[in-house]
Amino acid sequence: MEKFYRINLVNSLGGYKSLHLLGTESENGLSNLCLVSSVFHLGADPPLIGLVMRPQREHNDTLSNIRATGQYTLNNVLPSWYMQAHKTSASYPSGVSEFDECGFEKIYSPEFKAPFVKQSTVRIGLELRETINIELNATTILIGEVANIMIEEQLISNDGTIDHIQAGTMTVAGLDSYFSPELVGRLSYAKPALQPQVLKSKHG
Repeated sequence: MEKFYRINLVNSLGGYKSLHLLGTESENGLSNLCLVSSVFHLGADPPLIGLVMRPQREHNDTLSNIRATGQYTLNNVLPSWYMQAHKTSASYPSGVSEFDECGFEKIYSPEFKAPFVKQSTVRIGLELRETINIELNATTILIGEVANIMIEEQLISNDGTIDHIQAGTMTVAGLDSYFSPELVGRLSYAKPALQPQVLKSKHG
């Protein structure tokens, strides 16, 4: 296959993916922001989230910052900011902050070095727990433990589920196709002998 045809085909094969702005800061205080769509859940106790990073490049400040400080943030993307979020995926020179170049504002949590994105509604602070280098394609899997969550209480239902529709969380398919999801329904816990039941909203 032609190179870019193959890239687009393989990247869109799996369908919709989670979409986050990944925030880091160097030991010298230089911030960095990039768009990622390879985040995955690993476990709730301890609360672990995995992330696949592309092969290391000389100007990959994100990976260098995470390795140096051990902290990073994941921030959801809202419809009013998806174009600016997409722009963070451009190849900026090392030392240039995508926060500044793409119009995002930084906010911080006490005792947490990595910056969060003000224009997000679901913000996760992570501390690096394990790094796995994949020899097959030179990618790196980062495993982080959730150390900080910045989210408005109204976005969390009584059972702890985050309402990503109300939060405005976007998703992506492939490399450049962005979507706003809609809820089809929440179902009861699956048991072999029972038909799943549609759950009502648990807000309030």
